[in-house]
Amino acid sequence: MSKILVGLKRVVDYNVRVRVKPDGSGVVTEGVKMSINPFDEIALEEALRIKEKGGASEVIVASIGPAETQQQLRTGLAMGADRAILVQSEQALEPLSAARVFLKLIEKESPQIVLLGKQGIDDDNNQTGQMLAALWNRPQATFASKIELDGTLARVTREVDAGLETIEVDLPAVLTTDLRLNEPRYVKLPEIMKAKKKPLETLALGDLGVDVAAQFKTLNYAPPPSRQKGIMVKDVPELLATLKQKGLVQ
Repeated sequence: MSKILVGLKRVVDYNVRVRVKPDGSGVVTEGVKMSINPFDEIALEEALRIKEKGGASEVIVASIGPAETQQQLRTGLAMGADRAILVQSEQALEPLSAARVFLKLIEKESPQIVLLGKQGIDDDNNQTGQMLAALWNRPQATFASKIELDGTLARVTREVDAGLETIEVDLPAVLTTDLRLNEPRYVKLPEIMKAKKKPLETLALGDLGVDVAAQFKTLNYAPPPSRQKGIMVKDVPELLATLKQKGLVQ
């Protein structure tokens, strides 16, 4: 196996409380900590472990976003990726457009495995990996909690509604990762310094010849309703009376 391509998405850090803009046009990102999407970080960790076991010779991280996304790619390089590719775009792409961009990178790099997080924590679409596999006309294994490689075969344990399911797919393939696949490594200062010297290639979105026209329009963003204050009751009769008053019981 020669290459593993890993997708990294720049998102608001999962520890940050997301705030909606006053005009409802989106969420506040100015001055907010941005990080690698947690599921994508798990995907990168798995790619690095595969390489360390001799299953790959190179791990490439790729992202689509503004120039500031270089920060997340540098973090990926500090974790251990060999090089990075940034497809620079000021507009947020829908999953199908993102899949088309990754297909262009696949044609350029010819990886054996494409590892993506199962979803982004910003839009929660859970679509890009599946769409990419369809466009690439290659197998897919989603929601992976365990990955085992055997030559040109990948045995993947998936998390499904009924529990766990194990499937085998021929490589090349698209794999998407779930939370329980692994725990990403901690990045140390020496690795951060080394990452500054690793190659980071920037491509213009317009040069790829990809149709990225939006198919959907978001009309408004709104925060979830505030939770109502709880009511203390003295006994069961008072509880039933309160529930009846609110129309929750007959």
